[in-house]
Amino acid sequence: MPSPDRSRPHRRPGGGTTGGTTGGSQRSRQRPSERSRHAEPARLTAYTLLRAVDEGAYANLELPAIIRRHRLDARDAAFATELAFGTLRMQGFYDAVIERAASRPTSKVDSGVLDVLRLGAHQLLGMRVPSHAAADQTVGLARTVSGAGASGFVNAVMRRISERTREEWLAEVVPTDGSTAALATEYSHPEWVVSALRGALVAHGRAGSEDVDAELRVLLESDNSPAKVSLVARPGLATVEELVRAGATASATSPWGAVLDGGDPGAIRAVRERRAAVQDEGSQLLAVALATAPVGPEVPSRWLDLCAGPGGKSGVLGALAVEAGADLVAVEVSEHRADLVRSTLEPLVALAASAGRTVEVRTTDGREVGEAEPAAYGRVLVDAPCTGLGALRRRPEARWRRQPSDLAQLGPLQRDLLRSALDAVAPGGLVGYATCSPHPAETTFVVRDVIKRRYDIEVVDARDLFRDASGEVLHDLGDGPSVQLWPHVHGTDAMFFMLLRKKA
Repeated sequence: MPSPDRSRPHRRPGGGTTGGTTGGSQRSRQRPSERSRHAEPARLTAYTLLRAVDEGAYANLELPAIIRRHRLDARDAAFATELAFGTLRMQGFYDAVIERAASRPTSKVDSGVLDVLRLGAHQLLGMRVPSHAAADQTVGLARTVSGAGASGFVNAVMRRISERTREEWLAEVVPTDGSTAALATEYSHPEWVVSALRGALVAHGRAGSEDVDAELRVLLESDNSPAKVSLVARPGLATVEELVRAGATASATSPWGAVLDGGDPGAIRAVRERRAAVQDEGSQLLAVALATAPVGPEVPSRWLDLCAGPGGKSGVLGALAVEAGADLVAVEVSEHRADLVRSTLEPLVALAASAGRTVEVRTTDGREVGEAEPAAYGRVLVDAPCTGLGALRRRPEARWRRQPSDLAQLGPLQRDLLRSALDAVAPGGLVGYATCSPHPAETTFVVRDVIKRRYDIEVVDARDLFRDASGEVLHDLGDGPSVQLWPHVHGTDAMFFMLLRKKA
């Protein structure tokens, strides 16, 4: 039976969950020798995930296997997920607290011990875990994974952290000058990401200089709020009604979407059979926008997904292609990711064949397609590799992995892929350029640089193509002609989309 300290966390503004009132007078006064001598499975699962992430793993991909390995029941799995993902999100804030409590820089703390302390800090300051249970279990975890020598240090640091509430720690470690550094600590984002998001809000017309800081705070809070599981019913293979019967709620944002409040999406038959999939509603909308934008009758009935892995957008785009009497070619440069695309599109391939159409997956470099097949496609999607700054709700570790230098490395690739797409599309056809980042260096700057020397390309206002489940145009899409979605406005990832037409 799960231990009684795992009550459901209660969310609060600014990230994390309430729990500060469990500090102070309730803290444990046990000596380390009297504490739990072993780590209980849910906390050990969370620790194992943090260590895997430190070695380069992706949290959302790694966690299910770790949960199975530790044989957690549904309640323990939910606790481990909240503990691990919440710790990853708020790592920057917790590191500032740990440095004060330990009287030493986190760089001087063993990485494994530091992860134990981060998990302990999240239980004390971000979850409704009683102080004595958080301290007891954290010391037991330290003893299990790092030995008895570390448990005394962990006990002392946990005791000091528990002496203050979350609000008191915020007042202690967050500068009061309202600077980027202050926001970075309070909302647990790297400073460069805070600066980048502020610039993106202004660049895309979401905020002006007078209100950008207030808007930025709401966006940062949204990044620290776990996203619900979004599902897509692939057209012709599944319906939203089928997902609703399986326990989901129909999306108000996407005509093909549904939202799962909890549980394992793999338990839904349509998801297991790859007729439906887990996919952010913003990603669904941009695939639908490209598929439904009007083109002339002379364009080829062949569509292209130039950066297809792992296959989510190809699943929607390909299904809509089959409905429209078109074929789809999905291109992926990585053999491993191409195999993932083939797997997820297997039911769609069969559907296409029954309709006399084809869905083909190719392992090749998207930068070469335009030269190899000029003017061969009627619609082309470029879902370009990017920093992923728009998907920080779903990928809590991404904010700590990405660096400003990534922009310089990704920029040439993004431009080359867009050039290839413009060469591959036929006159009168459309290219949709998309990223899951709102950073201008990955969005408008890329498109501007590529088309400024091309007189055969015109920009199409895409806003009218982004319609919700009721058929109404979504609100607050930006000044146009591009579309910028936001998690704190639309409940989606911060997806960018620009539509380009090759002149006939």
